[in-house]
Amino acid sequence: MTERFGSYQNEIYLQGLGGQLPPCSTDATKLEASAREIMAPGPFSYVAGAAGSGATARANREAFDRWRIVPRMLTGATDRDLATTVLGTRLPAPVAVAPVGVQSIVHPDAESATARAAASVGLPFILSTASSTGIEDVAAANGDGPRWFQLYWPGDNDVCASLLTRAKNAGYTALVVTLDTWTLAWRPSDLDQAYLPFLKGEGCAVPFTDPVFRGLLEKTPEEDLNMAILRWIGMLTGTDRTWDQLPFLREHWDGPIVLKGIQHVGDARRAAEAGMDGIVVSNHGGRQVDGALGALEALPGIVAAVGDRMEVLFDSGIRTGADVLKALALGARAVLVGRPWVYGLAHAGEDGVRHVLRSLLADFDLTMGLSGHRTLADLGPDSVQRT
Repeated sequence: MTERFGSYQNEIYLQGLGGQLPPCSTDATKLEASAREIMAPGPFSYVAGAAGSGATARANREAFDRWRIVPRMLTGATDRDLATTVLGTRLPAPVAVAPVGVQSIVHPDAESATARAAASVGLPFILSTASSTGIEDVAAANGDGPRWFQLYWPGDNDVCASLLTRAKNAGYTALVVTLDTWTLAWRPSDLDQAYLPFLKGEGCAVPFTDPVFRGLLEKTPEEDLNMAILRWIGMLTGTDRTWDQLPFLREHWDGPIVLKGIQHVGDARRAAEAGMDGIVVSNHGGRQVDGALGALEALPGIVAAVGDRMEVLFDSGIRTGADVLKALALGARAVLVGRPWVYGLAHAGEDGVRHVLRSLLADFDLTMGLSGHRTLADLGPDSVQRT
């Protein structure tokens, strides 16, 4: 038997006897509303906002609602083992902390707080290229915790190679390459406030601490912030990559490589043919293409097409333990969770992130047991039913 994540509820009840309440709600679907009350309008809208009308973000949640768990009884699910191995990393549960950039706009401790919280519960922390904290500093905060590096692919190959080398040397073991954000979508929630944190240097710590990038500048970012920002934004946006460029990543990264943003079966097959180790079925939480299908809708077909050749992870819309179970039952190897813990960060820094992650794990653990599942291997298409 592994850790009883569900025991977190007992801890909360016992602390309540002494008058101590959780730092924020245990219901992740309520965190956005409470975060709105404590965050500045610009940062809140940046985190909560979506592309266009928000139809894709809504579709993500609606897709989960269309699937229902079918509980089984008398299965001896008292003790449960949720452990698994994902991308060569042994995990206590099939959950990873999704890459989210610019965390300094949410809390001053930013990525370091999240990295510490993730390590404390044993989940992989995925560092965004758009981090407010440098690669090495986040690694130090993460300590012995598992960590992966998310790449927004820079237009300069030497800078890209430098970032990958730094990440590898700092103990990041898997590379998560985000494909769907080579330029920003039309995001009214940000546009209405003319709010883009990168223009003030927020979320630029990775390039600004990179020796190769700094070598391209006439003046350092400390001497001329605006020119450094413009150089980085120009390097990072405006160019859509092609499949024949993937070998460059393999040349400069000897660990697992995962492509994030896959929603079409044809793209999943091409990723497998290109020798990628995995994909993340994701629509970026609805932030990039308005009117796209809910990510969960794409998952079963993609698993059927490539699940026997590569690891299929899932992202976009995860809020509850039931969501995790549904995604796994439909074939995902693991899930990535994003916005809920960001709201936890806003509420209480590291403690808030830890609380949200522990709540999700507890909810998942209890839902597994109460629906009659003892291990992840018990989950399958017959664990859920489409309505």
